Amino acid sequence: MNGWKVNDWSRDGGNEKGPEWVRKAGSGQPVWGNRAGVPFLHFASLDACGLVKHGFTTRLGGVSTGDLSSMNLGFSRGDDRERVLENYRRIGKALEMPVSRMVLSQQTHTTHVRIVTEEDAGSGITRPLPYTDVDGLVTNVCDLPLVTFYADCVPLFFVDPVKKAIGLSHSGWRGTVNRMGAETVRVMRETYGSRPEDLIVCIGPSICRDCYEVGDEVAAAFRRSFGSAADERLLQKKVNGKYQLDLWEANRLIFLEAGIRQEHLTVTDICTCCNPGLLFSHRASKGKRGNLAAFLCLK
Repeated sequence: MNGWKVNDWSRDGGNEKGPEWVRKAGSGQPVWGNRAGVPFLHFASLDACGLVKHGFTTRLGGVSTGDLSSMNLGFSRGDDRERVLENYRRIGKALEMPVSRMVLSQQTHTTHVRIVTEEDAGSGITRPLPYTDVDGLVTNVCDLPLVTFYADCVPLFFVDPVKKAIGLSHSGWRGTVNRMGAETVRVMRETYGSRPEDLIVCIGPSICRDCYEVGDEVAAAFRRSFGSAADERLLQKKVNGKYQLDLWEANRLIFLEAGIRQEHLTVTDICTCCNPGLLFSHRASKGKRGNLAAFLCLK
């Protein structure tokens, strides 16, 4: 299996003592965190820089019900708004981030990156979003949490420890084929003077190659974008004529091409689709799901 699977997960016990698959910090992969009764995943490389608070949610620890159970963070999934707000209060407490200052994305599978300033504080939480079609957020303002949403697509975390700037971007297959990771690096370079070789980058939990079947149209788009590397590294042809697509490897190649150093790059091995009891997956649930979220904030 290309994506790492949780085999012995107990939802009832998970909030109290965590699952059996917990890895120790320093392994390079996402590691388990649990604060205030809310489980989340985080990266040792981002913890080690000492500049940020961050986390990637599971579907556990919230108050939503049914298909959205329980830590749904999407206001657009048909959930009761007060339940979603309570979920934000819980994850905000767990990650030590002020809910009233969170800045949310408005994702439509673009490569549009918004430069977030103090004036954006609370966008999508305490006031309506003043923008649309934004799949990436960057800022150099402290105590201003960036929030993006997932249920199989790829979360991309960026920290510049030299210029003290951060970025958080959503990259599904459209974002990946159009190099959302490289676009975020470009915006950080032009806005904050970030050098790619200084950036610490993490590719977060998302759908693995073994779970992600695509058709000819998507495969052709990746061949146009990646050339021979598409068939050599990213696409695995199936007997049914379709392909298994590796978004993790595609984003890794994008970052290396953009100048990110291999030693500054962490690639997940946790698949959302392999673990529907722990993480929301659009594909595994056939669309009946809530939203996971990535959080990143300068201290």
